[in-house]
Amino acid sequence: MSCTTVLVGKNASNDHSTMIARTDDGHFDMKKLTVVEPRKQPQKYRCVISHLEISLPNNPMRYTACPSVDPKDGIWAATGINAAGVGMTATETITSNPRVLAADPLVRFQAAKSRREKEIPGGIGEEDIVVLVLPYIHSAREGVLRLASLLEQYGTYESNGIAFNDENEVWWMETIGGHHWMARRVPDDRVVINPNQFGMDEFDFEDAFGRQSSHLCSKDLREFISENDLDLNQNGAFNPRDIFGSHRDMDHIYNTPRAWFMGRFLTPYSHRWDGPDAEFTPESDNIPWSFIPDRKITVEDVHYLLSGHYQGTPYNPYTSHDTGKRGMYRSIGINRTGVTSVCQIRSGVPEEIRGIEWICFGSTTFSAMLPVYPNVPKMPDYLSKVTLDASTENLFWSSRLIGALADPIFASCIQDIERYQTAVTVGGRRIIREYDRKMAESSNFTLAIEANRKLCDMCREETVKTLNKILQTASEHMKNGYNLADN
Repeated sequence: MSCTTVLVGKNASNDHSTMIARTDDGHFDMKKLTVVEPRKQPQKYRCVISHLEISLPNNPMRYTACPSVDPKDGIWAATGINAAGVGMTATETITSNPRVLAADPLVRFQAAKSRREKEIPGGIGEEDIVVLVLPYIHSAREGVLRLASLLEQYGTYESNGIAFNDENEVWWMETIGGHHWMARRVPDDRVVINPNQFGMDEFDFEDAFGRQSSHLCSKDLREFISENDLDLNQNGAFNPRDIFGSHRDMDHIYNTPRAWFMGRFLTPYSHRWDGPDAEFTPESDNIPWSFIPDRKITVEDVHYLLSGHYQGTPYNPYTSHDTGKRGMYRSIGINRTGVTSVCQIRSGVPEEIRGIEWICFGSTTFSAMLPVYPNVPKMPDYLSKVTLDASTENLFWSSRLIGALADPIFASCIQDIERYQTAVTVGGRRIIREYDRKMAESSNFTLAIEANRKLCDMCREETVKTLNKILQTASEHMKNGYNLADN
């Protein structure tokens, strides 16, 4: 599934929190935010796509998930934060190359060709990973190690990147072929940008096979590279992206431009992004995987990055004049996004409320990002009771309606969209601040349920107001309008 990921180390954020964020860009998938209590976690999990059955530990924790509303193709839990204050995003579909996939083939489901034969299950994939990992881990590093053991045992049928965070650390893990993998701890002062490509551009094997402080990988990864002649690097350098990733023309249309836009936002002063002497262009293959940002990064900045459509550049599809380059690259804020989340794990607050999950349904360009407390027994209906049919009774469909109405009349309604996004963020931050204080003073953490209800009531009010405005503006711009009044 095509997605965009942003990871923020604790010293790169304004409030010393870690953040992992991802757009879930399916095909207009209907999504909801739910809480899975331990009694609802299965002890035997069956993958819909690969027909694989996996026995699970009997000690799951409560966790949030953003599953598909229609379960016919599986759960697709997408993202979540568990009761131990560990966040997880799954998954960023990444690129690979024929040499890697031939050396360690993806583990795909094979249907029985006749009644005499048995089907052969495939490996695990995006459909499954959150459910298999998040309920059982107590740190970001544990997340890497648990998923690694599953990959080595069962394999995977797709190439993916997965993020984990806790109060102190952010880890990024990338699969290599069917069973291999590597993972890096994001440096505390850096922001990672990852747009559907194999992302890591540095890796320390000495650490991975020594102290393992910031690097982890398959035990045989060195031999795997050597035995299959995968190393393309010159002069002793080691760039995993060159070895395990892709070098396609399509990357220059679909992937690298997104990295360029995000890097341009993060480091407008320390790097040159525009003009004839630019260090990086939208089609550069060497845009770094991570940056020390020129200023501290906020949740609002992450939302801006993940709603990006090349604003301020000739590539903006909404620009009013023809630049000759308008809309030529794949936007980050895309029409078919189901859900975008920021899993924020904070410092300096009680551990019961350490996590905040920021949720945005539909196209991030037009949708607001709402914070909620994840460590609760259930989510309000406005987020969790999403129907298969369009409705204004939940945030998912209201967000989709606003986006579809606003897109054709962008110039006429963008001010209302920006006011809406700001109003929800301001209201959300005020309520979180209020209830952080109340819960810290009283140690009554069940107040998080009340806070989430207030957050959703506030968001519903702002969303209805905005939908009314956008609907009115869209109606006034209908092509069958006529200026001569007849009333």
